[in-house]
Amino acid sequence: MKHYTTVIFDLDGTLLDTLRDLTDSVNYALTDAGYPGHTIEEVRMMVGNGVRTLMERAVPAGISEEAFEAVFAAFKEHYDLHCNDNTHPYDSIPELLHTLKAQGFHLAIVSNKVDSAVKTLRALYFNETIPVAIGEKEGIRRKPAPDTVVTALQELGASASDAVYVGDSDVDIQTAANAGMDCISVSWGFRDTAFLKAHGASIIIDHPQELTALLVHD
Repeated sequence: MKHYTTVIFDLDGTLLDTLRDLTDSVNYALTDAGYPGHTIEEVRMMVGNGVRTLMERAVPAGISEEAFEAVFAAFKEHYDLHCNDNTHPYDSIPELLHTLKAQGFHLAIVSNKVDSAVKTLRALYFNETIPVAIGEKEGIRRKPAPDTVVTALQELGASASDAVYVGDSDVDIQTAANAGMDCISVSWGFRDTAFLKAHGASIIIDHPQELTALLVHD
């Protein structure tokens, strides 16, 4: 594998297991409005394109825009308060990041989660290893558009030609392609190996230690 100087990570499903907290907030907002909830496996397949799209997929078909906005507001309020109740890094992620930092890699997070939450979670879990974190905010297109990746590269002072994107979904594969970057897909997140292969993944790893082996050269 080529030598990279920069690694851009997706957040949910790649560095952090956020699925239980997302599911709990989705179901809080739905049941509060009198709508049926979803299983964690159903929510797993709804995430990846930002929280608004998550809730558009979660609500019953045909509800009014006004009703949707009320449910979406309830979700956001609940998730702001409970986004870290059950969230945690996947096994061996902290060790991976410390190894990459020690080897001199530039590291960043790019996510479709709301920017404030991305920055909060970066500070909570990755303050010693990842200096840059970009989430969804007004004025910049979310993934799979390359804009947030380009912004992260600019903040790191890095170029796409020397960077690799690491993520767990089809959105991440598309994002890397749109940014002119190579992509490494991970199977421990929200999409399995068969799904990733079907959506064009060329390199798939099953454990964070495999990323160290791919990226760190003697």
